Amino acid sequence: MSRTELLRIAHLRKEYPGATPLVDVNLTVSEGEVIVIIGPSGTGKSTLLRMINQMERVTSGEIIFREQEITAPDVRIDHLRQKIGMIFQSFNLFSQMTVVENIMAAPEALLGLSRQEAYDRAMTLLHKVGLAEKALRYPDELSGGQQQRIAIVRALAMRPEILLFDEPTSALDPAMVGEVEAVIRQVAAEGGVTMLIVTHDMDFARRIASRILYMDEGGVYEEGTPEKIFVHPERERTRQFIRRLKVLSIAIESRYFDFIGCHMEIESFGRKNNISQDVVQSLLLLFEEIVMQLLLPRLPDNPRLLWTVEYNPEEEVASLAIHYNGTPFDIMNSENELSLRIVQGCADEIRSEFLTGEMANALLLKVKRHSPERSGKD
Repeated sequence: MSRTELLRIAHLRKEYPGATPLVDVNLTVSEGEVIVIIGPSGTGKSTLLRMINQMERVTSGEIIFREQEITAPDVRIDHLRQKIGMIFQSFNLFSQMTVVENIMAAPEALLGLSRQEAYDRAMTLLHKVGLAEKALRYPDELSGGQQQRIAIVRALAMRPEILLFDEPTSALDPAMVGEVEAVIRQVAAEGGVTMLIVTHDMDFARRIASRILYMDEGGVYEEGTPEKIFVHPERERTRQFIRRLKVLSIAIESRYFDFIGCHMEIESFGRKNNISQDVVQSLLLLFEEIVMQLLLPRLPDNPRLLWTVEYNPEEEVASLAIHYNGTPFDIMNSENELSLRIVQGCADEIRSEFLTGEMANALLLKVKRHSPERSGKD
């Protein structure tokens, strides 16, 4: 069943002096969706939420909410924020007010509710999140998790159509994260409120989202269901982010490249990412044998080779991909038995791919964890 469009973002751009986190963001949000936004730090995730809430002005592009351009200069921001609520990393509760007063303030002032109506609404919501007994306490008497739950209730008291969550659990101790996530899941399950949530908690994102946005390179780099993004990502940077891969790429465009400098890069990459010395030694040997002995002598006068290692710290597994130009070559058919034996001692799952186009030849390997056989080099 198709849903009604609630929010549309078109060609959104945000520039700061010396930085442009958002280059071209395009997005449509339907009623009732729970959209979780993930991606590396600095890719504009929080900035996007702040622009939807009009806490940041756009550089160019437009945001349409209920067919109204809310990026227009004459938009009534106070009216807009009655429909679009925002929950921050910090709780932003009024310390001089009790919990229930924090929740009652905006419905009284902005929605015109009587004090009794605002109180009744506040207490109903507090009961839902299990904090009714804290109604007369002050924020500094509550734990961080309780304060964040109150911040969510305060936003819900305005009965918004959209809730924006900017890293709602990042300021909490691990023991408190679960209680806040439970409230967000409860709101999502009840429906009626569309949510956009920025988080670095991948498990939470996978559990709660109806759609995942992966942001990178100035926009929405890839989007889809949790299964698509977390299990079957289609694009390279998404895959690297989801798997938390550490990546090193070395580009070679001359036969007279800096071989020693490349060795130093590989060693530095190993130290930085706490890769075992056995694996680092295998990477060094693979670089020497594959690049110097097996591939480079066969490449054209203008060689182009990209040597990329991806290391998964959770599984302690290193994978290697070498793309190169020129005539395809299966190293398993090489007459250089010594180099081939060293490569086989350092890696398994060795396979070649030959496609059309520049640098379409590829050699793919998985580096063994144990010490390589080195008898051929001694």
